[in-house]
Amino acid sequence: MAEERTRREVLGQLAQFPCAAMLLACCGPLASLAQASERRYNAKDHYYGMGIQVDKCIGCGRCVEACKAENDVPREPFYFRTWVERYQIRAGGEVKVDSPDGGIHSFPPTEEDKDVLRSFFVPKLCNHCDNPPCVQVCPVGATFKSQDGVVLVDQDYCIGCRYCIQACPYGARFLDPRTATADKCTFCYHRITKGLLPACVEACPTGARVFGELKTLASPLRRMMRMSKLAVLKPSLNTEPKVFYSDLDGEVR
Repeated sequence: MAEERTRREVLGQLAQFPCAAMLLACCGPLASLAQASERRYNAKDHYYGMGIQVDKCIGCGRCVEACKAENDVPREPFYFRTWVERYQIRAGGEVKVDSPDGGIHSFPPTEEDKDVLRSFFVPKLCNHCDNPPCVQVCPVGATFKSQDGVVLVDQDYCIGCRYCIQACPYGARFLDPRTATADKCTFCYHRITKGLLPACVEACPTGARVFGELKTLASPLRRMMRMSKLAVLKPSLNTEPKVFYSDLDGEVR
């Protein structure tokens, strides 16, 4: 309180001088902006999800590369927070799925094959489920769902038991060989709490990935959801994913 009174007294004295008053008038808005930018992030005010527009994905792998660079994911070709799969639907119902190095270097061209009816790319990541089985099986509470709907891992609590890795039906987790703890997509939590987009969304050249608020009707994600035919992966498991796919082929698992 003493500091506040002293501040008020100083400002009152400065205001008696015309030049000082002009300076205060100019700096006042800047100070307000600075204070606003320093306000603490309140998770209760947000609820996040992601949309994947399958028809826009070109399999370039930039999202995978951006994710690895942004989140310091091990460079070995079997550690991924996000990856891209290519589906080839052949005559007779055969489905071929490949994802060389997680799609980080794009995909080799397919040979001319009249039996291939259609081909498309499907980005995958942690689905940040509303009913996450990984959270249920963690024996120490290291995996948890935050108030803004993002499923996270507390590296300080994780004991590397791998229960969550086994429980995830989407194969979205791995054990970081450097820390011996579970790792996964976090929607780039360190970015979204500062008002930035996840790295994969920012890097996508076609806008195939859409990130936003689920409770805000005007958010880009909600607009995409209103204008698209949506599906989630493995809906029968009742995990309630918050990653939504538009125009998803029924062969995708």
